Amino acid sequence: MKRVLIVVAVFALTVTAAMAADSSKITGYISDSMCGAKHMGSGAECVKKCIAGGMKPVFVTEKDKAVWSIDNPEAVKDFYGDHVTVTATADEAAKSVHIDAIQAAK
Repeated sequence: MKRVLIVVAVFALTVTAAMAADSSKITGYISDSMCGAKHMGSGAECVKKCIAGGMKPVFVTEKDKAVWSIDNPEAVKDFYGDHVTVTATADEAAKSVHIDAIQAAK
């Protein structure tokens, strides 16, 4: 039984370390799945209204205006429509990000 627990603990630490190694800081905007990059920097009220209407929050990169779905949308609930810097792990194949930390962009 101890061996199983040790194997599980080692696996959990390995996964956590791998995820942390793949995370990076990215600046962009929190938008909604309907408008995407359309309102970057000027449509906070529209973003909030669309999300309240059932659209999903998305992350739009500032550099290339790429739209990424957010795996953990509860992490961005206080930042709808805002210019932010996130620490996130990206899943290129799914075009999604898991946000580990978020703050207002400087």
